Amino acid sequence: MEKITRSEAREKIMTILYQVNIFNKNKLDYKLDEIIKNNLEVDNEFVKDIVYGVTTYQNEIDFLANKYLKDWKIERLGNTDQAILRIAIYELIYTDTPDVVAINEAIELSKKYSDDNVSKMINGVLDKIYKNKVDNGK
Repeated sequence: MEKITRSEAREKIMTILYQVNIFNKNKLDYKLDEIIKNNLEVDNEFVKDIVYGVTTYQNEIDFLANKYLKDWKIERLGNTDQAILRIAIYELIYTDTPDVVAINEAIELSKKYSDDNVSKMINGVLDKIYKNKVDNGK
């Protein structure tokens, strides 16, 4: 049984959410468990928790993203960029992942898969959400 690191898991999550986004945009039916299974060699609770969390809270996550995206909407970002941003916001708001880890992981993914401007945009949004969270004592 092969174990994957959290960083590798986030990359899988990004791929899964990318696929979900494509299915949703094209109004295609899908089973989330099947998409997860097709992307993982072994069962992984972390992956499942994040994927289900992001899809469950996507409206709230997108609202937050749009609140801090300057002159942009999350829907205008590429599918990969949307997935990276959603994962990080979900981890910041809904999990006990340390904030710095959630942000750093997103930045690393965006450096690998996004262009420089989008990477900076993602960093800026996450930074604002983090500062707002700290200011509100959450």
